[in-house]
Amino acid sequence: MPAVTIDVVSDVVCPWCFLGQKRLAEAISLAGGIDVDVRWRPFQLDPSIPLGGVDRKAYMEAKFGSGDKVKAAHDRLLGLGGPAGINFAFGDIKIAPNTLDAHRVIRWAFGAGGGSVQGAVVAALFKAFFEDGRDLGDHIVLIDTAESAGMDRALVTALLASDADIDTVTEEIRAAQNMGITGVPFFLLDGKYAVPGAQETEVLAGAIAQVAKLKAESAA
Repeated sequence: MPAVTIDVVSDVVCPWCFLGQKRLAEAISLAGGIDVDVRWRPFQLDPSIPLGGVDRKAYMEAKFGSGDKVKAAHDRLLGLGGPAGINFAFGDIKIAPNTLDAHRVIRWAFGAGGGSVQGAVVAALFKAFFEDGRDLGDHIVLIDTAESAGMDRALVTALLASDADIDTVTEEIRAAQNMGITGVPFFLLDGKYAVPGAQETEVLAGAIAQVAKLKAESAA
C-alpha cells in the first residue's frame, strides 16, 4: 500500500493531544503494513501566557470557572488516559507554561533525525509535563528532555539561547489558524483529509487505511 503522511497539529500542554499521540501510535500499528510518516506541527492553546509561565491551579480555575469543573475535566481524562497507557498526574503540575520554546525544540528534532526523533521528543515532552509535572517553559527541562530523546544537548542549548525559528514557528501556528483549526489535536492526512480531535484508535486506523486505499486506486 502507498505511504500515508500525517501532519499532527498539537500543543504539548493539551491533554487531549497526549491522548491523540498514544492513539495514533496504536492506530499505525493496527493499520498493518502501511508506511505512515508523521510530522508534528505547532499550535498554542494560549500564546498570551508569559514566557515564565503562570500558576496552573489559578490559571485553570480562571479558565474553567471553578475548582469543581477543573476536577471534573481531570477525572474524565484520568478515565480515558489509563487504557491508553497515560498516568496523568495533574496534581503535580505547578506551572502552566508558554509552549513556544517547546515547539522550537520539536521543530529542530525533525531536522536532527526525521520523524522518529521528532516523535520521540514529542512523546517525552508529553510525559514530562503530564506524568512528571515538569515545567516545559524551563530551558533546562527542555534540554534534558530533548537529550533523553536523542538530540544533541549542546546544540539544543545554543539554539534555545538564540531567537532561532521563533518567527517560523509563530507563522506555522498562524497558518494553522488560517486553515480554520481552532482545537487540537488535528490530524491532516496527505495534506487533504482532516480528522479533528482525539479520535478512537479504530477511527484513526480506518482513516489511514482509507487514504492508502484511495492513493492506490488513483495510482492504478
